[in-house]
Amino acid sequence: MRSMREFTGGTPKPASANGKQARQEAIRKVIRKSHVATQEELGALLEEEGISVTQATLSRDLQQLGALRVSRPDGGTIYELEATNAAATPVRSDLGSQILHLAENDSLVVLRTRPGMASAVALAIDTARLPECLGTLAGDDTIFATPARGSTTRKLAQILRHLFETGDSP
Repeated sequence: MRSMREFTGGTPKPASANGKQARQEAIRKVIRKSHVATQEELGALLEEEGISVTQATLSRDLQQLGALRVSRPDGGTIYELEATNAAATPVRSDLGSQILHLAENDSLVVLRTRPGMASAVALAIDTARLPECLGTLAGDDTIFATPARGSTTRKLAQILRHLFETGDSP
């Protein structure tokens, strides 16, 4: 395994405001076109583009860009940018076919999905930024969605059914 110092070619170039913008745009392009699993891999791909970067700078840039490490249904993790999530995951209506059952009790809405699809469905719920949903917790085939204060589980369940256009009823 190569160290970050190896693929930066030694001493990195000093960063300027323009250099930072160009570097972050290059990071966006690389993440959008490649399945990048590690910062080391991202650094090597940037080096191929002629951009030298230290691990600390790369880490800071990823944070500023809002990059997330996302689990893939086929295994492993990759970096994604929030703006590309919709393109990188199936559309919500397609995800609706992955939801097998949706029910609520007094505290949670529980969604059952096909094996391996809970993370993708939960990501779509989180990305929708529903004011009625405080958050989600996903396993392999089960999602717990909790309503935000002032919202009921029944209301959240209705919104989720509409979001994914599922006909499943409690």
